[in-house]
Amino acid sequence: RNGNRLKKESSPYLLQHADNPVDWFPWCEEAFETARREDKPIILSIGYSSCHWCHVMAHESFENPDVAELMNEEFINIKVDREERPDVDRIYQTAHQILTQRPGGWPLTVFLNPDDLVPFFAGTYFPAEPRHGLPGFHDLLQQTADFYHRNREDLIRQNRSMERVFRDLKPEGLPEGATINLDPFFRARHILETEFDPRYGGIGTAPKFPHAPALELLMLHAQYAKLAGDADRPAERMTLYSLKRMMEGGLFDQVGGGFCRYSVDAMWEIPHFEKMLYDNGPLLALLADAWRISGDMEFARTAHMTARWALREMQSDAGGFYSAIDADSEGTEGKFYVWDKNEIQQHLDAKEFELFAARYGLVRPANFEGKWHLHVYESLESLAKARDTDVKNITKILDRALEKIYAVREKRVPPGKDDKILASWNGLMIRGLAMAGRLLQEPEYVEAAKRAMRFIHENMFKDGRLYATYSGNEARHPAYLDDYVQIAGAALELIEAEWDGALLSFAEELIEIVLDQFEDSEIGGFFFTAKDHESLIHRPKTFADESMPSGNGIAVRVLTRLGHLLGNTGYLQAAERALRAAFPSMLKFPHGHPTLCVALLEYLDPSENIVIRGDKKLMKRWQDFLDGRLYLGRMVFCIPTDADDVPSILADKSPRGDIVAYICKGTTCSPPVQDRNELIERLNDSHRQANLSA
Repeated sequence: RNGNRLKKESSPYLLQHADNPVDWFPWCEEAFETARREDKPIILSIGYSSCHWCHVMAHESFENPDVAELMNEEFINIKVDREERPDVDRIYQTAHQILTQRPGGWPLTVFLNPDDLVPFFAGTYFPAEPRHGLPGFHDLLQQTADFYHRNREDLIRQNRSMERVFRDLKPEGLPEGATINLDPFFRARHILETEFDPRYGGIGTAPKFPHAPALELLMLHAQYAKLAGDADRPAERMTLYSLKRMMEGGLFDQVGGGFCRYSVDAMWEIPHFEKMLYDNGPLLALLADAWRISGDMEFARTAHMTARWALREMQSDAGGFYSAIDADSEGTEGKFYVWDKNEIQQHLDAKEFELFAARYGLVRPANFEGKWHLHVYESLESLAKARDTDVKNITKILDRALEKIYAVREKRVPPGKDDKILASWNGLMIRGLAMAGRLLQEPEYVEAAKRAMRFIHENMFKDGRLYATYSGNEARHPAYLDDYVQIAGAALELIEAEWDGALLSFAEELIEIVLDQFEDSEIGGFFFTAKDHESLIHRPKTFADESMPSGNGIAVRVLTRLGHLLGNTGYLQAAERALRAAFPSMLKFPHGHPTLCVALLEYLDPSENIVIRGDKKLMKRWQDFLDGRLYLGRMVFCIPTDADDVPSILADKSPRGDIVAYICKGTTCSPPVQDRNELIERLNDSHRQANLSA
């Protein structure tokens, strides 16, 4: 045979299955019509290209001729890339949870009624043969096909029940007259402390994820408390200690940079080896902020390694960032990353190896299937003290050793790369690079972020609408809420690093589409899909953070920031409507909504917007000075005297002399400031007015 219909797709994940003996369809009307005409149930299989257990199930079942024959005979088979169609994935993950009373994951395996696409049975990974309490996939297929044909009335009743559950999922929002307050923000901080791991850092137990939005909430709480004169040292310590343990652990690629998706153990030692763009963007931003707050150069070093990994391995020649790097190489998870001790020793001189072995644990027993996955076991200070030298000398030797080991690793067969470009994930990396470039004073990162933003604008924004994915030289799939708001938020971060009036206009254009196409006009808040999107069995509107930060949370932050910057009260009102819609959910489960909790803080206690006009060199000195001071959501825009792309609302903040700063907090602006000491005094006055009412 010459493959199946997936050969015509551009998604790397779908193309991985194009030669399966399974007669796969992509998600399309042709598949639904065929299922109805032939009266066959649908198997919906959802995964993504760097998913280890997706590969296992594909090898065991979808490449098995006997299994494929049964699938083709009894079912219509649909394969979906969850990164291309997060709308479909989100709906059927929810259905899985309703049907099984357990959280889902990938691969997701769902059986649908062809008439209405409502699911009647769901699971995740199924082995080829019965194992670990799971049925064998071949047997399951036969039983499900039999059940479908013999129990139609039961299925119809179950489907009606499922439809009612989906209808009831719509949040009600706050009743008329009730007001929002900072209670969820403070409660989230305290609950996160109870879930913090004091020994190894991070939130929760194994498997342990980075949880960047939760760490950002803790960091902001620490800043908020400090500005109000009541330092919250535990919140700051939890954030910095968690980041420190993550970047010293095996979660971080000590040789090549970049963070893996999660750790299988509580110590951050052995990761699930796939690297996702959506983790690394937020972690890069946090690392840059951690360096600014603490002055610890290890945060800066890890931020640099992460940014350089992104530029080297994840950025396309055209500018957009790829999605993910697989966990597997040569069919084995982690093979690219782990080491034999002798292999390292033969490429380093005696002094380098002795230090390298002590630093990265080669003096200890092997920690990954008889080999070593590198993990920091001894600090630079401890190594220097034991050898009667300084940290600078130790660092120089270790950096030289790492360069040699990196060169050795580059000769290995690399893991697969998912080279599709996703708008929302690019937004997260653009923001991280813009922030790191500004705070670490590394113009290369800002330039890389600008290239990615240009790629999105030129290739994925067509006829006034954004597209979610780009692969095979084609933009596809109408964009989702997360795409619009992440790109708009990244644009704001980027124009802080370097003024660009056209980019500010683009952010406005995106937000206008969000308000027109995504807002729930009855209750407030934003649906995941546009109102002219393909009709599905449910239109999700979610507030909690998942693997990605909450789209509603990012929307509120962007609306609040743009609203204050441009004096647009309509944006501020939309932000409040969304917060009111989400507030009951936030009260019920505050630590599950860290992005919205941070957005709530920014809305209720907005920080300063500072516009600086004047000479470029002088403006840069003032911005560096401001970046080095404690801030909370402060935005600083340096607009050159000769800029001709200043929106009319900002045009009255005109140049005066060599330099001038305009400070606005919320809807109140102070007189222009031309002296740096006066600027300091104005900021101190603003900080003294901070309202900490935990």
